[in-house]
Amino acid sequence: MPRSSHTPERTCIACGRKLPKRELLRIVRTPEGQIAPDLTGKTAGRGAYLCSSPECWQKGIYRGGLERGLKASLSAQEQKLLLDFYQEQAKMNVAVEG
Repeated sequence: MPRSSHTPERTCIACGRKLPKRELLRIVRTPEGQIAPDLTGKTAGRGAYLCSSPECWQKGIYRGGLERGLKASLSAQEQKLLLDFYQEQAKMNVAVEG
């Protein structure tokens, strides 16, 4: 009888949906206190996950979801960096699909 492989799930901090880890993007607060997107999903530090929905990114960045998840406050510069990163990812996904 074949074994079924385990698929790790994580929860989007904005909408609360549980999705496979690979479908979410991890934002990490490193031990040095820097907040940045984690493309590998393995960077050391405290992480929080967001799905690809624009509404979730807005909620996560501007309504405090990321701050609660990362247990750190986001500066205006970090908010802009994360939003710019999301917009670049969205453009790349549209280019790949279209």
